[in-house]
Amino acid sequence: MQNVRRTERLAAITKMLVSEPNKNFPLSLFCDSFAAAKSTISEDLEIIRASLEKFSLGSLETVTGASGGVRYRPTLCHQTGFDQVNDLCTQLSGPGRVLPGGLLYLADIIADPTILGRMGIVLASEYAKAAPDFILTMETQGIPLAMMTAHALRVPVLIARRSVKAYESPAVHITYLVGSQYKTMSLSRRLVRPGQRALLIDDVLRSGGTARGMLEMMREFSAEVIGTAMLLGTEEACEKFHDIKTLMILEGVDELSGTARLRPGDWLSAST
Repeated sequence: MQNVRRTERLAAITKMLVSEPNKNFPLSLFCDSFAAAKSTISEDLEIIRASLEKFSLGSLETVTGASGGVRYRPTLCHQTGFDQVNDLCTQLSGPGRVLPGGLLYLADIIADPTILGRMGIVLASEYAKAAPDFILTMETQGIPLAMMTAHALRVPVLIARRSVKAYESPAVHITYLVGSQYKTMSLSRRLVRPGQRALLIDDVLRSGGTARGMLEMMREFSAEVIGTAMLLGTEEACEKFHDIKTLMILEGVDELSGTARLRPGDWLSAST
């Protein structure tokens, strides 16, 4: 390889690390890729580490041992996480968001990978130390937030379905109550091993029925639930389910003006 300038090497290494959060990159990979000595690569990584921390863009973590190397953790400080969620609350508080029946229009937010990417990092920052083995969500609205959080944590996403698919092999089925209706949830037996750690994620917390259903599903697999998180929760539901962390709380809506009142979850506010 032709000589590579440090600025070029720094840009390339940063891109490699940030593109695959929480992946362990051995130093030898960078040495071979850029024909550089280990000491030179170590100096490059220290420059990248300092820059990421200075601008609150995450951190680099050194992995020791035979498989040692370095990995990028897209963590945010609590204040930055609060600010990003607060910005989303402001966006959702604009006119025209409230639908008939007092429902809040979220389809464009759930479909926006940039916004949900930020929210996924906020959740990943909160649960990274708990080290979940996978994220469990319910089809279909919870999938985007679960995927973004899983990307930041570098863990798989398991999707509980309302009906079993033939290609998913034998499955566990449970019946759970949402409001006044009983619904069915199914998950392939091959997806979870006893003792694994699960993070539960969904879109909206209202009655708490889906969250309880996913919790019961994990009991059937003898898996440990390390936390439950939602994109949005009503004020009443958040007061009832203290163990569920919602990124945003819906305080109320004004159907006449079509506006809603939202605030960041109390767990974020308490951390600022």
